[in-house]
Amino acid sequence: MPEPLRCTGRIEPRELHFSCAMIFAIEEINNSSKLLPGIRLGYQIHDSCSSVPMAVKVAFQLTNGLDPVFYFGDNCSQSGMVMAIVGESGSSPSISMSRIIGSFNIPQVSHFATCACLSNKQQYPSFFRTIPSDQFQADALAKLVKQFGWTWIGAVRSDSDYGNNGMASFLKAAYKEGICVEYSESFNRFHPRSRIQRVADVIRRSKAMVIVAFAGFGEMKLLMEELSRDSSPPRQWIGSEAWVTHPDMLKFTFCAGAIGFAIPRSVIPGLRDFLLDLPPTKVAASPILTEFWEDAFNCRLEKSDGTDKRLCDGTEDLQQLQSPYTDTSELRITNMVYKAIYAIAHAIHNAVCQETNSTTQCNKLSRVESKQVLTHLKKVNFSQNGYHMSFDANGDPVATYELVNWQKSKSGSLELVTVGYYDASLAVGQELHIYKTITWVDGRTKVPMSVCSDSCPPGTHKVLQKGKPICCYDCIPCAEGEISNTTDSSDCFPCPKEFWPNAERDTCFSKPVEFLSFSEILGILLAAFSVGGAFLAAITATVFFHHRTSPIVRANNSELSFLLLFSLTLCFLCSLTFIGAPSEWSCMLRHTAFGITFVLCISCVLGKTIVVLMAFKATLPGSNIMKWFGPPQQRMTVVSFTFIQVLICTVWLVVSPPFPMKNLTTYKDRIILECALGSALGFWAVLGYIGLLAVFCFVLAVLARKLPDNFNEAKFITFSMLIFCAVWITFIPAYISSPGKFTVAVEIFAILASSFALILCIFAPKCFIILFKPEKNTKKHLMNKNPS
Repeated sequence: MPEPLRCTGRIEPRELHFSCAMIFAIEEINNSSKLLPGIRLGYQIHDSCSSVPMAVKVAFQLTNGLDPVFYFGDNCSQSGMVMAIVGESGSSPSISMSRIIGSFNIPQVSHFATCACLSNKQQYPSFFRTIPSDQFQADALAKLVKQFGWTWIGAVRSDSDYGNNGMASFLKAAYKEGICVEYSESFNRFHPRSRIQRVADVIRRSKAMVIVAFAGFGEMKLLMEELSRDSSPPRQWIGSEAWVTHPDMLKFTFCAGAIGFAIPRSVIPGLRDFLLDLPPTKVAASPILTEFWEDAFNCRLEKSDGTDKRLCDGTEDLQQLQSPYTDTSELRITNMVYKAIYAIAHAIHNAVCQETNSTTQCNKLSRVESKQVLTHLKKVNFSQNGYHMSFDANGDPVATYELVNWQKSKSGSLELVTVGYYDASLAVGQELHIYKTITWVDGRTKVPMSVCSDSCPPGTHKVLQKGKPICCYDCIPCAEGEISNTTDSSDCFPCPKEFWPNAERDTCFSKPVEFLSFSEILGILLAAFSVGGAFLAAITATVFFHHRTSPIVRANNSELSFLLLFSLTLCFLCSLTFIGAPSEWSCMLRHTAFGITFVLCISCVLGKTIVVLMAFKATLPGSNIMKWFGPPQQRMTVVSFTFIQVLICTVWLVVSPPFPMKNLTTYKDRIILECALGSALGFWAVLGYIGLLAVFCFVLAVLARKLPDNFNEAKFITFSMLIFCAVWITFIPAYISSPGKFTVAVEIFAILASSFALILCIFAPKCFIILFKPEKNTKKHLMNKNPS
């Protein structure tokens, strides 16, 4: 047969402290005149040694209704009848016990089992606890990690129900908060040392600065001892309540700066005096107290062979003992034990007592079943020492935690400092509140960084690294025309149509508006040439008018010459309408004025060419052709040709006139203000008609260029038309390919170039003769035949 289960190892002073707190609470209730007056509660205390098999053995022992020792006398009226069980301290033993006693409707109230799985009432119908579920602590830890911007963490846990379920809940909450885990390691205090070493090596090699430890005290103590054997990089520890408030953990000074959640501190009046009231007779009567006493003071109560410990001489003083047993400075879990006892007492009270005329009457002889206690336990609602106690539908209390920080005291030792709190009953986003300065790892005052990748600044966006978690990414600048104005943006978004990003690509600014203006150099030059051309035409007209009776002016059809100079002046000046911000009227004016003035100009040149050609034909004997090309006919020709262009322009303006528009496509980073053609057919019809007249004029001038007399000006018209046609032929591809405001500049250049070609080729030679060669300005010279 297997050996009977026995506890081995040293006694845990903290668990003894909890047991004594339970006895204190029961004695306090037994002496109360308000709670269960006249009824005394009895108790049994068993040591499970934090072992699941031992806890199962105890559970069976308690449910079979038999005491290991039968009490004779009148102290107990119902010996062996278990009304409720307080415990266990761990989740795994509590789960094992609850599966057994739940079938017998025996309520179990735990003070330290926090596994969220125990909230499942279908599996654990009789389980209650005075400590919050790990589901709340997991959410709190995830919010804490998120609060300080840690997105790359390590995780260690106990390989137990407490650690595995708690870490699973934390990882689920952390994932929702966008937190990534570099590693997640589990271990148990019963594992071989090689397993603990492997976990320690993973921590040393990792890049995560922050480690979340969801583990029991036993596991964390072993891990810290292993880490202390060999130096490791400093780490920021985040702890669960099972170890972060344990007094024995504070000896690991390399973990200074650790933070975690703890059960709120409390005050239990009279408890310290009760704990210190251990007379020698009481100690000697209890094997547990004897073991504790001998271990605490390193002496023996009785002389024994095989040991070198000294005999206890009576000078041992519990008042001076620094132990978790005597420590009542921060009663956290102790208060959970205290609440559990009072919750059970209130349930029994409600089952056997009644309020009558402001007095409480309790039926001492009433046989109370555990099922009755279970029913009333679900409804308890009381306050004790200022602490409220009630259970929700899952048997859980309201979740409140203190945020504690391991800070070095002036003496150099570590101490727990409360720096904030977490209240799950508050509104979403307001649960966590920090009101004191936190000391971080290595005594730093600045929050340590723990990220896989640095935050992406505005102007960039995150691109995940292949094969790595979502917290590992590269920061890629936003594409052209897009911005991101937040840190760690997952994507960039385009600016509105009339906006463009700044150089940092984190803000959209209005695009600069561009048009050919009078304030820029190009606009000033073109305007200067335009005005200069008009001034030149006016000077030429003045010269011609002053010498209007001279042979060369009279021979060149002075009426058409003056009309041509007037049209050239308009041609020069119409280019000014192309400069400046486009408006509805300027867009219509610039194209129609240009088309009509140029047709008027070409019509005059065409009239002069026809006159020259017909004048020589009229010299043939018997010819009277000149009567058909007199001044009236010349005027009619000019008016007719010009009227056709006016008609084309009128139709264009009526059907689909030019209009101002914002060109957003030519340049991405700026807006071009320009005149849309409205109807492209109308624009090319205007240009085509001008071109048709120019070609016709050019052909006639070529035919008349070799007529014999000096009177012949057809050769000059030929040159002028040649330049005119060349300019406008090259204008078409240049106009189409020129971007933005340069389209307008090309059109102005074509207007000015062709206008200067006409005025210089046709009028410059005549002005030269009038002003500098007056001897050639005679009828005789004009009538001479050309030598060639």
